[in-house]
Amino acid sequence: MRSTASDPAGAQTIVLIHGMWMTPLSWEHWVSHYTDRGHHVLAPAWPGLDAEPEQLRRDPSPLRNLGITQVVDHYDKIIRGLEQPPIIIGHSFGGLFTQLLLDRGLGAAGVAMGTGAPKGVLRLPYSTLRAAWPALGNPANLKKEAPLTLKQFHWCFTNALSREESDAVYQRYYIPGSARPFFQAGFANFNPKAVTKVDYRNPARPPLLLLTGTEDRISPPSVNRANLKKQRQASSATEYKEYPGRSHFPGQGGWEEVADYALDWTLSHAAGAAATP
Repeated sequence: MRSTASDPAGAQTIVLIHGMWMTPLSWEHWVSHYTDRGHHVLAPAWPGLDAEPEQLRRDPSPLRNLGITQVVDHYDKIIRGLEQPPIIIGHSFGGLFTQLLLDRGLGAAGVAMGTGAPKGVLRLPYSTLRAAWPALGNPANLKKEAPLTLKQFHWCFTNALSREESDAVYQRYYIPGSARPFFQAGFANFNPKAVTKVDYRNPARPPLLLLTGTEDRISPPSVNRANLKKQRQASSATEYKEYPGRSHFPGQGGWEEVADYALDWTLSHAAGAAATP
């Protein structure tokens, strides 16, 4: 499938939300891909992370104590300032943020790729826990950054790539993570006031598409299917698609197919939602 916007009236605003251990640079090819199709694309950074990866690796202080609500409120403000509800596409923790924003009634439709799980999704595979362990392994990490070594990054983020390819991705895109969101999401099911809580029956929630790859170790298919089961309690469109051989890295070869499917799905469902009373 190939997405087009043949005239200005068909153009849509798309907001891309990056994930943990990344910056908006991770969307560089997606931005140009969607822009070439006539759409207006925004890829804002999480608060304080609008610097080059190399700079954030040297000085990761903006990541310390950066929490989920702070990031979601940041995107909430951006989206409410737009003339029309945008399509929201989020990756990893950005996928969780997308679900939280949709729960607020924001956006025309949303895509959560390799998403973090909202409160209520109980599935926690070993690979997901291992990927989060650099943050969760020590409670003293709560307000600190959560770095990954080249080896850890290859295991959890780019495991479908060769080590040489993974190291190149690391050098171009990687930044340390923020530990606080791991604690907030990881212990959400034990916290009645968890910041990752959504209303799964929310009738105002825009259409939602969940995407993941069969080789994704951070957000494997079992987590996404459990997430789908919860989100399908809402009356709005909710679907899931799985890509064989794809890891967590959104820029892995063949990303164009994923980008086109995500955009085509959201364009069609956003139009359908707008036409429904």
